Amino acid sequence: MFDDIAENIPEQSIQLHGVNITIKRLDLVHPAISGNKFFKLKYNFLEAKSLGYLGVLSFGGAFSNHIAATAFASHQFGFKSIGIIRGEELAHQSLNHTLFTAQQFGMQLEFISREHYRLKDSADFLAQLKEKYPDYYIIPEGGTNDLAIQGCKEILTESNKANFDLICCAVGTGGTISGLIESSANHQNVLGFSALKGDFLTKDVQQLTHKCNWKITDEFCCGGYAKTTPELLQFMQNFEHEFSTPLEQVYTAKMLFGLSQMIQRQEIKSSTRILAIHTGGLQGRLKTE
Repeated sequence: MFDDIAENIPEQSIQLHGVNITIKRLDLVHPAISGNKFFKLKYNFLEAKSLGYLGVLSFGGAFSNHIAATAFASHQFGFKSIGIIRGEELAHQSLNHTLFTAQQFGMQLEFISREHYRLKDSADFLAQLKEKYPDYYIIPEGGTNDLAIQGCKEILTESNKANFDLICCAVGTGGTISGLIESSANHQNVLGFSALKGDFLTKDVQQLTHKCNWKITDEFCCGGYAKTTPELLQFMQNFEHEFSTPLEQVYTAKMLFGLSQMIQRQEIKSSTRILAIHTGGLQGRLKTE
């Protein structure tokens, strides 16, 4: 399931305001393990299998692409799976498509308070989980750890490194952009478009890479995680109509919307060779028509 497929990922050429952009279509990597999640989960699942674990446990919010992908990958590997979901109120609501998909693939969903969820990376919280679920391999929120970065380093091919000046991607927990930074060529810059408000992701990524050829902006987060604006949704509709490329409003649409705005404002030179990473997550997309 996790074969080396980076060389065969489709790439789509478009123009935004007269500037050529190549979209690397990670959304087409796998029908269920969407986009960057394929690369982030690859070595984590191989590690869990080699260590003899019976299940996988991870964390996420109601719209987490990572949760849906983890559920499917667990199903394929023959693992049990548990998702620790932010927001105890969700236990009393109908499941959205993302969580319903995860449940359909056998994931046990446990809803906890947002206050309790903030402790997910603490030693005490993790120790309690390991005691409660000793047969489960624990993957952090969004899948971001050293093994995820190792996988995401495989997104860029040698051709990508030779033929592009700027690599663009959406940022959620920092794992994907860290892998891209680590594998990027010396002449390349990496630009991250945060899906969340605040500069904490810059601080997080600084802990994951020693290179300096990158930056992250939250200007186009539309107010925060999973939040939208009429301008973003109109951009999505126009983009999908013009290029026949499905987007989702949490990550990739914000990245392309921000890139479009920066090109219009002439903050990116028209001669820049741009590779934009479509990171998938389409199971949670809003239909624009």
